[in-house]
Amino acid sequence: MNPAPGLISIALENDKRLCLSMPAHAPFHVMTKPMGPLCNLDCQYCFYLEKVKLFPKNERFKMSDELLEAYVKGYIEAQPGGLVSFAWQGGEPTLAGVSFFRKAVALQKKYANGKTVENAFQTNGTLLDDEWCQFLHDEQFLVGISVDGPERLHDAYRVDRGGQPTWAKVMRGIEFCQKHQVEFNTLTVVNRLNSQYPLEVYDALKDAGSTYLQFIPLVEREADDESAGEGLDLAHPPRADDPLPRRADPKVTRWSVEAKALGNFYCRIFDRWVREDVGQVYVNLFDATLGKWVGAPGGPCTMAETCGRGLALEHNGDLFACDHYVYPRYRLGNILEKTITEMADSDTMRTFGDNKRDTLPRQCRECEYRFACGGDCPKHRFAYTKDGEFGLSYHCGAYYRFFKHSATAMKKMATLYRSGQPPAAIMGKN
Repeated sequence: MNPAPGLISIALENDKRLCLSMPAHAPFHVMTKPMGPLCNLDCQYCFYLEKVKLFPKNERFKMSDELLEAYVKGYIEAQPGGLVSFAWQGGEPTLAGVSFFRKAVALQKKYANGKTVENAFQTNGTLLDDEWCQFLHDEQFLVGISVDGPERLHDAYRVDRGGQPTWAKVMRGIEFCQKHQVEFNTLTVVNRLNSQYPLEVYDALKDAGSTYLQFIPLVEREADDESAGEGLDLAHPPRADDPLPRRADPKVTRWSVEAKALGNFYCRIFDRWVREDVGQVYVNLFDATLGKWVGAPGGPCTMAETCGRGLALEHNGDLFACDHYVYPRYRLGNILEKTITEMADSDTMRTFGDNKRDTLPRQCRECEYRFACGGDCPKHRFAYTKDGEFGLSYHCGAYYRFFKHSATAMKKMATLYRSGQPPAAIMGKN
């Protein structure tokens, strides 16, 4: 029997078999979950904790050594360029232990084959200590720490398994990072509560020592019939071939941020940032928007014309179309059965990614800020346009307000950039 296209099976000394994969046609990214959905916290708004229900009751939620090796080897081989970026998330990846990541790094060095390998690590920060941070520093991991602002706003939702607050433990984790000179940024979930206090959140993050700020707006729908049948409390993301829902206001969770508040949150912080912090504090939305104004490539998938190059790997080797699409119907296969390239370049993924562009409602296609917005993440496109067409982002109003509000300053910074001056020079011109 001839091997499957792109596969060359090789026998290992222990008689196990791994697959050599041809590189993918273009770079792609995998968010890796070595502990699956397990976490030591019980954040009230977390969309991933309930994914435990999608696995057998006796599931062992930790990536095996065999699977880790197959993944590291296959992922490095699948990248068409000389840079390979690993991203470790969860759940909570620190639950896997430092020894797991020592193995991962050793395997990366073993299979690098001349490529440069880098690692990013997203954590709630509560379990970081001297051992962890010395390792993260020595191996040059970029660490993202989840923190939702000052203590009273963070602790409103981000509690541990006993319902106790976690802000103090997160700050201790940041102190360990600073002690060991670990490069870190912060990820803030913008929810219904902290969205009401934009400058308080912004100042708290800067006070914590963060100069790279990621804001992730939270919106989750309550369970529909399909997800409720799986025992889940949150709805699946809408799919292009799903029947259109009846026209009604979407039923979102009580912690989901509303569009008006989100727009105000971004605009208030932007006004402070553009006066005082350009070039000193980096905010994901602001930097990505400026990139769109100057025609720079890249940027977050939510703002891209198409998606489909950001996959998610579960602890058991199952690969999914996206971190927000870890549901059975979006499973691409298992890395012990197919190569990562085969799944990343599949027709299924190509269609999945193109649907982001091809299903945009007319209101989006004709919008003056489409070049920057990209229509938002398909997961969030469950609202109706002013003309009654389904598929508008729930946060459309927020993004439209921000892009319009920031346009004058963005144009000035783009002009500075094109003339060879730093965009930060705008601070002396306001």
